[in-house]
Amino acid sequence: MGSFVARRKKPELVLPARATPRETLPLSDLDDIIGLRLLQPSIEFFRAVDIGDHGQGRPAIAAKAIKAALAEALVHYYPLAGGLWEAPGGKLVVDCTGEGVVFVEAEVDVSMDELGKPSPLPPYPCVKELLCEVGNPMVVVGVPLFLMQVTQLRCGAFVIGLHICHSIADGYGSIQFLKCIVDLARTSGDTSQIVLPVWNRELLTARIPPHINPVFEEFLQRLGSTGDDIMLSTPPEEMVGRFFVFSPRDIMVLRSHNAPMHPDPPATSFELLTAVMWRCRTVALDYEPHHRVGLMFTMNARGRGKHHGLVPHGFYGNAVFYPMTDTTVGELCGNPLTYTIALIREAKRNMTGDCMESMVDFLASLRGRPPLTVDRVYEVSDMKWIGQEALDFGWAKRVGGGLPMVGDASTDSVSCHMRCKNGKGEDVIVVSMLLRRLAMDKFEKEIVVWMNNNETSCPAQFDGLICPR
Repeated sequence: MGSFVARRKKPELVLPARATPRETLPLSDLDDIIGLRLLQPSIEFFRAVDIGDHGQGRPAIAAKAIKAALAEALVHYYPLAGGLWEAPGGKLVVDCTGEGVVFVEAEVDVSMDELGKPSPLPPYPCVKELLCEVGNPMVVVGVPLFLMQVTQLRCGAFVIGLHICHSIADGYGSIQFLKCIVDLARTSGDTSQIVLPVWNRELLTARIPPHINPVFEEFLQRLGSTGDDIMLSTPPEEMVGRFFVFSPRDIMVLRSHNAPMHPDPPATSFELLTAVMWRCRTVALDYEPHHRVGLMFTMNARGRGKHHGLVPHGFYGNAVFYPMTDTTVGELCGNPLTYTIALIREAKRNMTGDCMESMVDFLASLRGRPPLTVDRVYEVSDMKWIGQEALDFGWAKRVGGGLPMVGDASTDSVSCHMRCKNGKGEDVIVVSMLLRRLAMDKFEKEIVVWMNNNETSCPAQFDGLICPR
């Protein structure tokens, strides 16, 4: 489709609906990672649904109902209505001032079907028009911690674009807060339906004395920056992002590459796709066979650890950890795919509750040191199961969404896995990838080889910060 421009109303500050505590709250040592000091964008698409009774219960203007629900949600999630400041020693703290969050009402003269049928697939057209203008997303001190734009479409559908300070909430926490807003809008403010938030950031704070697992230092020593990784020296304007769509048939084709040595139990879709993408990326970047290459991926601490999880139900801070593994280029690309899957599984097994606590100690020890850079590491974030499918207004249901773009300052080079629906209505997995331009051409050819020329795996191009197909 062609380009479009959103007609935005003036941004408003939405305050909590009632008075909230005026206090200063500490962040955890996991929240305080330098790499999380950013405004993380996401986007969600909603179609209007038939609720009968001549539409009774459906708000005349979705944005008005959502704005009111946002104010009510901030009563419970009141730290988001405050701001961050840096304490002596460099650690961030939250000043709960109740000053509010940014809300923008907008409209565009396009329908949901024009964005994508049955639901939009990334790259989303003109995605910047569906998000608030935030300035520099890497600045989190002295700025609002949450920004939301609700864009009404021509057909009664709408889009929610948001930015949330990653130091306050991870992907799960962001969806938990958004679900609170959605549930309050659906029930006209019935708080019995919401998940009550839990702060408890001390649960992920470094122990005294720390107990650092030597595996973390060893990993950094093996992959410490020597300045010869082309991904670290390529300027942003020479990078290109792509979204790769994998249908159920595509997954089946990739599984066939494991025969006759199927892993037991069978590889998950995340293990399978991560293994393939890591190998294709490594080949595309022309690393030498003796070079060591690393993989870091996300693992949720909710439901893990000694007591059914390191954090309680309702915790919305950062509780995602980073299992790590590495090998040589020759070993990665010269062995069967089962070898790569085994590396991923071993890294997952090693990330026990004790190892997670040790990682918190390790990350806290890095405060005040220059940002870490490591050569030849592929970073992956699994966003498929963070709870978006539960976003249901009653009068409108989520039909798609996730990461809005690849390669902007807030997403960097992390490769994200998302769930979407393709034009056939099938559940598909979309994986983002950022590479230098020449390497991307080679990467696409490698993917075609793995897919055995399966036409359904053709990538959709992302062009700059705007996403025309």
